[in-house]
Amino acid sequence: MENCPNARTQEEQKAITPKDAVQMLKDGNKRFVDDKMTKYCYGKMAKQSAKNGQFPFAAVLCCVDSRIPVEQVFDQAIGDMFVARVAGNFINSDIVGSLEFAVVSGVKSILILGHTACGAIKGACDGATGLPALDSMLSNIQPAVKSAITSTGRVATSTDSKFVQTVADVNVKMAMADLRSKSALINTAIQNDTLKLVGGMYDLSSRVAKIDD
Repeated sequence: MENCPNARTQEEQKAITPKDAVQMLKDGNKRFVDDKMTKYCYGKMAKQSAKNGQFPFAAVLCCVDSRIPVEQVFDQAIGDMFVARVAGNFINSDIVGSLEFAVVSGVKSILILGHTACGAIKGACDGATGLPALDSMLSNIQPAVKSAITSTGRVATSTDSKFVQTVADVNVKMAMADLRSKSALINTAIQNDTLKLVGGMYDLSSRVAKIDD
């Protein structure tokens, strides 16, 4: 128990810079890939954070894919990260509000994380599913599909793995731009260098989360 980290404190959160926060994500992912993850005592940390509050250093927007356990992918523990999830990791008002809450709560970085072989991206490439709610959700990814068609000249289909990955890459970039355009709070924090917004792509096979900063 004595060797397990404590839950992050407010003082520790304040001392982290935006650059530090991104590096912490990179370092944590390397530990995950190398199978050298930190030993956490979750019971102790849960009690500490319940009593003292939460002081995360980062927020992550990612897909709902069950193969991406975000805290484990970045070797973080209870109270370290806000995680917002929606299939296809796109931006809407609910996601913007959630990430604004993260910023006012003190996070120093926001990561928009796509992933390889994304089912939502494949669904958007193929078009209507016949399920109204799912089709409505996938419509948020259509701008990325159309952009990829224009840039590659390829036909949109889930059977073209290279095209699917192009859409996933474009979708992350569009989400980053959408977040800045839809949130004055977040855009101002980025301009003031109190927050760093980065995009990334998680490879399901290698477990590497490549972060572009």
